[in-house]
Amino acid sequence: MVYIFLANGFETIEALAPVDILKRAGVEAVTVGVGGKVIVSAQNIPVTADITADKISLDDSLDMIVLPGGMPGTLNLEADSSVQAAIDCCVKNDKYIGAICAAPSILGHKGLLDGKEAICYPGFEKDLTGAVISEKYVVQDGKIITARGAGVCVDFGLKLAEVLTSVEKAQSVREGIQCQK
Repeated sequence: MVYIFLANGFETIEALAPVDILKRAGVEAVTVGVGGKVIVSAQNIPVTADITADKISLDDSLDMIVLPGGMPGTLNLEADSSVQAAIDCCVKNDKYIGAICAAPSILGHKGLLDGKEAICYPGFEKDLTGAVISEKYVVQDGKIITARGAGVCVDFGLKLAEVLTSVEKAQSVREGIQCQK
């Protein structure tokens, strides 16, 4: 199972494109509302989450968490104890963490990027404490996958699908949605 956390001010396509792609790949992807069930994106689009953050289960069924960017969405995610607990659970249990745009800063502030290749939205590099800043648009280093921003959210979602399923499954989804390589 994958939890995609939504907090008020999140970037719409950075959250919903990966949800769509993961579901197309057959992955159980669950949106999690931080602070309520209806969360309003940075583009003022209300999205009804599948569950609220107080309903998450941090057990063996969790394979990955995804942190979309956006402001103040990233700050709202970072301030939430359920999100912090989910990050800690993933680190402790060697599970995947995906973060895009400004959200990799949350991982940098926790010291989780030390010596790891990572990327973020331009201007947030200073918050990726200890990271080796990548030139790639989407980068995986171990169990952490980071991406630059909204323009690469499909590639980000495909990378998440790839690590949870297979290269072939992600390629099949890419072809099915008519996405150029």
